[in-house]
Parts: sequence; C-alpha cells; structure tokens
Amino acid sequence: MKCPALFLVLAIGSTQAIAAPSDGYFELETGVTLESGDSWSDGGQHFRLFGMQACLRGTVYTDRTGARRDCGEASLAVLAAYIADTKPLCAQVAQTPETAFVSCYASIGPDRLDLAILMISSGFAFASLDVRGLPHHAPYAVVEQAAREKKIGLWQFDDVQHPAVLLGQAARDGGSQP
Repeated sequence: MKCPALFLVLAIGSTQAIAAPSDGYFELETGVTLESGDSWSDGGQHFRLFGMQACLRGTVYTDRTGARRDCGEASLAVLAAYIADTKPLCAQVAQTPETAFVSCYASIGPDRLDLAILMISSGFAFASLDVRGLPHHAPYAVVEQAAREKKIGLWQFDDVQHPAVLLGQAARDGGSQP
C-alpha cells in the first residue's frame, strides 16, 4: 500500500508519561512529521537518527508476489510503528546548521533499546557510511550484517540495495539523489 502523502504526520497517543525524560533527553510528541525512515521535523527543526540510513524514498524492491514496492515507504512505516509502540526518548549527539542528529532509545517492557539497532536488526534500515565508506557507528554495521545474513526484513528481497551504494552512484553521476 502506498501512502499518497509526501509526509506522514505521526500522532502519538495522549497518555501521560509516568516520569519526565532524563536531562538532555526529549520525547517525540504529537505533531512530529516523519520525512523518511530516519528523519522527522518538529517545530521547524529537522532531526535525524545518528548512524542509521533508511531506504531512500522512491527506490523500489520486488516483494514475494512480484509487486514493486517503495523501499523508503517501508522504512518509514516501520519507524512510525516503533515510535507509536515504544515512545522513544532522544538526545542530541551532533548538530549541523540544518539537522540535529539524535540517538534514541525505545522502551519495551523494562528494557531500553537503541532505536537505530531496532530498525537495522529488523532489516528496515542500514548502517550509515561516511565519505570513506566506513560506518559512522561500527556496531550498527555488525547488526546490519547479521540481518543481511539472516535475510531479515528488506534483506529477504534480492533487489534491495544499500542506500549508500545508491547515494554513491548519484554523487558520481552528478550529485542528484536517486
């Protein structure tokens, strides 16, 4: 199913938190606009999960029925589900003029889990790479390799491509994103 809207607005339930976030952390609140499977905006500020790359919107994979699906929409849907189900808390770890890079943890029962690890280990995101082709956060590359070997999530489809490959090709071909 393809979402006709360019952006999804994530409405997080109005349940009251038991305790406020720890210093330096913030909650994802009602009105967050998901832009991709790794980024959102809130109150005019752009946020992105550090060290993780979602599938690029507009790129496709072929599912088991032979239907072509938008890979970026799949990443976005899984991120939306994790946010809605786990109410992550995030902290800024880096800043550019345009983007606050954040690390988030999700609460599942008594456990706090890294949201990027959840996305990557479920096969709906990838370790992001620097300009040298090295992961920004090496543990994410290890988790990605395990998901790939087990054919989890998007890795079960033969034509899924790592977004770093597509972005690298676009840069060599003149700088336009695929």
